[in-house]
Parts: sequence; structure tokens; C-alpha cells
Amino acid sequence: MEYRLDKDSLLTILQQWNSFLKKKVHLIACGGTAMTLLGVKASTKDVDFIVPNGIEYNYLIKTLKSLGYVPGSGSGWIRKEEGFIFDLFPGNKIHTTELLKSPLTEGNNRKLYEFSKLYVGILNHYDLIASKLIRYTAVDVEDCEMLVRAKRDEIDIERLIGHYRELASYDIASDRITKHIDYFIDRLRVEDLL
Repeated sequence: MEYRLDKDSLLTILQQWNSFLKKKVHLIACGGTAMTLLGVKASTKDVDFIVPNGIEYNYLIKTLKSLGYVPGSGSGWIRKEEGFIFDLFPGNKIHTTELLKSPLTEGNNRKLYEFSKLYVGILNHYDLIASKLIRYTAVDVEDCEMLVRAKRDEIDIERLIGHYRELASYDIASDRITKHIDYFIDRLRVEDLL
């Protein structure tokens, strides 16, 4: 069994989900999933989507249960024959980080693909980077650096800094995590990405 999903394999699974949906559902890719769908990473082992609309989230979960998915860990859903956990975050949260605005707000996601019922978007660069830097694991930092390297012409660093600081200010650990953006900017300077 494979332990990583590439873009085509993930879209194949989402197309299967679409064939069972009778109502519109918006999925917004975040984390490593967004990186894979953007073509920045070849594959992902974690599948992370935000389902911003609560009614759509409940409907999707009901549909997935009918397809044999069972709760995995936390917000994850798994079907044994696939072996992948799909983390589906309701509302405006990624893990414990609440975004400043809905991913469905204009400009907060870019459409990747739209099936007949399933809309697949990718979270904007600023929320994607900020949500990873809040966690600040080695993999998250590497992913953020890869994204800046690949999409440098699309990312305003000053806007990123301001966005991160505002997002971090609402976190319970704001004193600790606010420094993460400074560490990341220093890293970008060392890597000649500024």
C-alpha cells in the first residue's frame, strides 16, 4: 500500500466522492495537500481540507460514512482500503488555528478544479504559510520555504509578516508563536529569498 498521495491520485479520490454527492460541497486544500496540489511538493502523506460551510461539512461527513469512512484521529476520516486519513476541518480552522476570514471569501482561495458537485480550492499563500508557521515543525518550515521559493513573485513579504502577526495575536500562545515569523524571515534571508 502506498503511503503518499500525488496530485492525480488525490483528484481521482475526490472525483469518486463527487459521484456520490447530490449537493454542492466546497473543499479548500491546506497544509501539505495544498503544497501538492500547487505542484510545490510531489506528494503528501497527510490530506488536509477545510470545509468552511457547516451545512456542507455535515453533508460531506454523512456521505463519507455511507462510503465506509470511519473516524481516524481528531478530525480525520479513513477508509481501510485506501489507508489515507483525510483531515476535514469545519469552519475557518486548521487544527487549532482559526483563520482571520473564511477561505470562501473572495481572494482567500484559488479554484483548482470544480467537479459537478465538489469544488476544490487551494488556500491563499498567506493563510497557508501562516498556519504552518504557527505550528513551526521542521517539515512545516521547509514547506513554507519551498512555497516562497516556488511562488516568490506572488508573495508580498511585508503583507505576509503583517498577516502572520495579526493571526498569531489571537492565539492563546501568541507571545511564543509571534517570534516564528522572525525566525522564518531570517531563514529566507540566509537562503537569499528576500
